[in-house]
Amino acid sequence: MSVEGKKRVITTQRLLEMKQKGEKIAMLTAYDYSTARILDEAGIDIILVGDSAANVMAGHETTLPITLDQMIYHAQSVVRAVHNPMVVVDMPFGTYQGDTRQAVSSAIRIMKESEADALKVEGGSEVIESVNKILSTGIPVMGHLGLTPQSIHKFGTYSVRAKEDEEANKLIEDAIALENAGCFALVLEKIPAALGEKVASVLKIPIIGIGAGSGVDGQVLVMHDMLGLNNEFSPRFLRRYHNLHDEILNAFTNYIKDVKSSDFPNEGEQY
Repeated sequence: MSVEGKKRVITTQRLLEMKQKGEKIAMLTAYDYSTARILDEAGIDIILVGDSAANVMAGHETTLPITLDQMIYHAQSVVRAVHNPMVVVDMPFGTYQGDTRQAVSSAIRIMKESEADALKVEGGSEVIESVNKILSTGIPVMGHLGLTPQSIHKFGTYSVRAKEDEEANKLIEDAIALENAGCFALVLEKIPAALGEKVASVLKIPIIGIGAGSGVDGQVLVMHDMLGLNNEFSPRFLRRYHNLHDEILNAFTNYIKDVKSSDFPNEGEQY
């Protein structure tokens, strides 16, 4: 159960009010208790327990290998830490595409076992039946359009999506369909800024961007990327707020040196 069993301050209704008031929504990923506690203290609005855990926590090339059990484990760790932010959990690849019964079963498992607040699914018309079925159980769903990493083998590239009219028009149609189905928010990933702004102006629900420009209602980044823990990933949309890779490397190096030289532990660090 979440900290002290308290109800979260940020809800689907609060997010809608934020959009209506023009108040930007801040969202970051987390996968463990300790960093989720810090994000809660910092005042984050939404924590995404992303399937990006497959990359930054487990070292996989894509998000596809992460399992339902693994996502539930990460979500449980995050939910235990927080008072205020909404906790949204990615449904992993293979748990909702093409099989609505499996989609509902997977969604219910995540919600019951993690006590998270909502789920996120990738795709538009291709997954709308599963979205409808999940929503029919009363589970809030956040959509995800544009670059959808679970479909990377279909795209064959991580380049910007929806630059051409045909794909842009489909994205708008899918966004409207997801809103009409009952999704409470959408993530738009790696699309032209003008298209992101257009979708945000057309839809009543909040639009959260990652590489979708400043005209949307909020922003999300992968925590490991914005802290500089992952120096190998440098897309144009990423702003690094720290260089923890070098700081941590320096700390580890100094520890090893101190142990090797018998400087650690010293007299004051012994019983």
